[in-house]
Amino acid sequence: MDISETLIGLDCTATGERYDPGHVGRSDADAPLTPVYDLDVVDPSALPADPRSMWAYDALLPVAADDAVSAGEGATPLLDADGLAADLGVDTVLLKDEGRNPTGTILDRGLSTAVTMAEKRDADLLALAAAGNAGQSAAAYAGRIETDCYAYLPSRAPFPNKAMVNVHGADMRVIGGRYPDAEEALRSDLVTDWHSLQEFTTPYRHDGYRTIAYEVAGARDWTAPDAVVVAVGTGETLVGIERGFRDLVELGLTDRVPRVHAVQAEGCAPIVEAHEDGADAVKPAEHPDTICGELEIPDPAGGAMALDALADAGGEAVAVPDEDLLESAVALTQRLGTEVGATGGAAAAGAWALSQRGTFDDDETVVVINADAGVKTADLLRSHLMSQGV
Repeated sequence: MDISETLIGLDCTATGERYDPGHVGRSDADAPLTPVYDLDVVDPSALPADPRSMWAYDALLPVAADDAVSAGEGATPLLDADGLAADLGVDTVLLKDEGRNPTGTILDRGLSTAVTMAEKRDADLLALAAAGNAGQSAAAYAGRIETDCYAYLPSRAPFPNKAMVNVHGADMRVIGGRYPDAEEALRSDLVTDWHSLQEFTTPYRHDGYRTIAYEVAGARDWTAPDAVVVAVGTGETLVGIERGFRDLVELGLTDRVPRVHAVQAEGCAPIVEAHEDGADAVKPAEHPDTICGELEIPDPAGGAMALDALADAGGEAVAVPDEDLLESAVALTQRLGTEVGATGGAAAAGAWALSQRGTFDDDETVVVINADAGVKTADLLRSHLMSQGV
């Protein structure tokens, strides 16, 4: 495989055993693998503070930018949210607007990286189960390399996701029920050989989210914020962001890893519950139920890694009601002009809940991640307004 000279292998997150960068799937211990890079050979001064895409950081990614399957993901704006800062009682709040990615979701970063490495393996059939956004994103990147892709989505996935999976040319299977039902159908129904794009089955999906940390710090003259708040479903985005800041500390570009906080919906909060219990593993949610399908992941594959990331970054975890996440999405959309989806609303509602706990000091800078565009969940946001008589 033609890979970056900085990528030295894949480490098992359970045993530490190192695997070849081309290894497909999980480890022999059935644990996620995570890419390991030789940061000693990276020139920090060559990393751009104002990139045109996330692949401008290819020294810290598995392949060169010219070899990436890319639609220009990354380089998303960092918006000043003065009103939210006043609400939280902090100096500055910045909204990292991941809704500006090609298919309107933070997951484009992970799927760009995962499909790139699938192409390096000459994979001729890609597949995954998804709550919604990941299926659309996978279809888009598979289409760029004209490779067949199957996306298994639960029936409750938003219509825009379902429509665009087909528009991008992928095969879609809509499975009655929820995300775990789509996962089970993928495993039982697809009998031919296929290359998995599933989170924490491919080692490279969570790898792509490290670039969010690079962009946030780079935009602030390589100064890390005091805190980052991100809504968590599978755990992949939290794991990647925390590790990205850790990379920057090791490279000497920043002097600290910010506190990275996790937010989940009250109706499905297995990571929050495990964190509050001081557990080192996540117990699946027995009766998951939240209006935000992206957060309704009852048994997150990255649960243990997310708990480790929270511990390493000194972060907290909080659950918020559906009503609050919808209200926050609408409020931020109206204040900022950008479109904040339900998942981004959860992050904003979580930031408010954390401020009520006294988590933030009044001189701090807090970054809130808007994980997807408002158009993804426009029906939910409009229904929320209608319930208020608007």
